[in-house]
Amino acid sequence: MTMLKRFFRDVAGVAAIEFAFIGPVLITMYFGVAELTQAMLAQRRAAHAASTIGDLVAQGTSIQAANFTDLWTVGSTIISPFSTTTLKMRVTSVTADATGKMTVAWSEGSSLTPYAKGTVLTNATVPSTVISANTSVIMSEVQYSYTSPVGYILKSAVPLNSTYFLRPRLSDTVTCSDC
Repeated sequence: MTMLKRFFRDVAGVAAIEFAFIGPVLITMYFGVAELTQAMLAQRRAAHAASTIGDLVAQGTSIQAANFTDLWTVGSTIISPFSTTTLKMRVTSVTADATGKMTVAWSEGSSLTPYAKGTVLTNATVPSTVISANTSVIMSEVQYSYTSPVGYILKSAVPLNSTYFLRPRLSDTVTCSDC
């Protein structure tokens, strides 16, 4: 009986037992925070890539089809050190006529199919608050599929999409003669 009382009063292994209960939860939280932080960084880089490639186009009065290779390189550089295998980019010039009908003037893409010239876009693609009658905007889009290198919490790829609308700075429209 005295041995049984001594056994219940012994507290030597309490810390190890508490850690056995709390340890797995803390480790899971650590991996989860690390993975979500990396996914947030990837989202910010995708948004920055979309903003930058659109801004580079909007700064000029015209662009050549050969210049898009450099734009795609810029977008890929911004995404790095993340893998660029799932990176898709597209830059489109959208014009609105006097009635507000939005059409594609030109479009180029890297792994993302460009819009056909003359395609009519809806408010779902280009919000009417972004473009008014007789104006033009540059729409830059980036789609990226982030896959966590650890895969402990984020087991499948996370799709990240960013779209930016920028007004041409030096002219009413940015033209592309050979797009």
